[in-house]
Amino acid sequence: MAAATRQRRRSVALRLFPSLTDVAFLMPIVFLFTRMQGAKSMLGDGDTGWHVRTGEWILANGRVPREDMFSFTKSGQAWYAWEWLWDVCFAWLYHHGAMASVVSASILVLCLTFALLYRLSLRHCSNPFLAIGATLLACACSAVHWLARPHLFTLLFVVILLTILDKVYEGKTRLLWVIPLLMVLWTNLHGGFLAGLIVLAAFTAGEAARAIFAMEAEERRLAFSRAKWFGATALASAAATLVNPYTYHLHEHIYRFFSEPYHMQNISEFQSISFHEITGLYLEVLLLLGAISAVWFVMKRRNFVPAVLIVGWGHLALYSSRNIPLFAIVAAPFVAQALDEMLGNLERGRLAAWVKQVATLFHETGAEFAQTDNQWRLHAASAAGMVAITLLLANPNATGKLRPEYDPQRYPSEALTLLRSDPESRIFTDDEWGDYLIYQLYPGHKVFVDGRSDFYGQDFEQKYLDLMNVKYDWQQYLDRYKIDTIVLSTTTSLASAIKESSHWRAVYDDKVAIVFRRADLPVHQRFSTAVSGKDDDPRITKAGQPEVRLAPEKRIKGV
Repeated sequence: MAAATRQRRRSVALRLFPSLTDVAFLMPIVFLFTRMQGAKSMLGDGDTGWHVRTGEWILANGRVPREDMFSFTKSGQAWYAWEWLWDVCFAWLYHHGAMASVVSASILVLCLTFALLYRLSLRHCSNPFLAIGATLLACACSAVHWLARPHLFTLLFVVILLTILDKVYEGKTRLLWVIPLLMVLWTNLHGGFLAGLIVLAAFTAGEAARAIFAMEAEERRLAFSRAKWFGATALASAAATLVNPYTYHLHEHIYRFFSEPYHMQNISEFQSISFHEITGLYLEVLLLLGAISAVWFVMKRRNFVPAVLIVGWGHLALYSSRNIPLFAIVAAPFVAQALDEMLGNLERGRLAAWVKQVATLFHETGAEFAQTDNQWRLHAASAAGMVAITLLLANPNATGKLRPEYDPQRYPSEALTLLRSDPESRIFTDDEWGDYLIYQLYPGHKVFVDGRSDFYGQDFEQKYLDLMNVKYDWQQYLDRYKIDTIVLSTTTSLASAIKESSHWRAVYDDKVAIVFRRADLPVHQRFSTAVSGKDDDPRITKAGQPEVRLAPEKRIKGV
């Protein structure tokens, strides 16, 4: 009896003990709050604010918007809120827990993504150390685009899609019927559903290539059969994406957006990554391992699917930093599998004894660890970690990385009181701060421009870029829209030019944001708290042209 009791206690303790799945789940939290800026990193882009306000509008009106309600420059024009379902879900969360709940839910999506990615990598290789290593590398690469925005669901759904397709190879072909249903949900959460169609197309092309180069008739038959199934699933999934409030008009809109070269050339998250940053090093390592793995699968297994996926997504990652997380997720399981098979070859190869011994030791240690680690767990560590970070973020006295707010050193939070004081003002600011003002001032104020670059279009965005770069007709452009208030970062070129203009006078400057009013307008009494009326007001800077500051992620290149 005593022995049986001890055995039960050990079994319960094991169920509660963290596994590598828990490590993968908690990995994004560790990255966020040790290597990054925590909650401020998740709110490093103003888009989150207007998404929340859109969701509130949908909940209040019971329908998705079809016309713009945020700007005074294009008010009433057709607008596609193509991430409406995310907007609704996170507006509901915001209503019940403010921005802390939005950040917590976004972190949860990241944690689930990398826990599932580890499990998928473990399906591809027998060594848990290689699986967790590949997951860690993918996590590090993907951190370049961790924001509390709808695209996080695309990362999660890509892992789910790859897992389903992996099980299809085990004979569970009925799971293919789940994919079109997944695509319906995906389409209404984020426009990244295109990534799912690309993955399905890659599987189809890879199996077709395997059939063409197959040495045996049975292998050729199986490959052609899989290619047909994957192709049919891709077509059904493409049809499923029409199930959205805008039907095929959404696809037309997406096509127009990506066919305009301006967006690819001027929006920073669509630009290639700088390899002078640490993320560039992670990407280089994964690209190298991915290339080796692609060659391995083609040469040793005549399996073209990993090669098509790795080469295709590797190209897209080099083309646009926004694709780096997707490449990392797609490549990680195949990298783990290829390395596992290579180590197995080292054990059997004609190599130095010490090399074979190291390979054997690594393999045996991994196998022994897997026997314990793969046993069923309650994942209490993951639950406890998620609950802890949620409570810490929800704490009204939270500070530093745990405070779920837009960074006051990057956004004009101190100027909001002044801006709210005149509800009739027509405010000009840059697109990033336009997002922030929608979040903070809507519906009291509308904005000149914000981060919805697909809505404003190439022509409008180019004129806006010219204005921010102080082209010769900048004053006439402001006059055209009857701008009477301007709020800009103190480091922009346009702010410096406006200081020298007799048409404007500075009424507020807190070293982060400077606010200008038209000089021919009377200074309203409500502005008296912001400016003393004296020329030597210490808050009004008189510095010369500063160096232009680029906010991270979605800022117009060159502004």
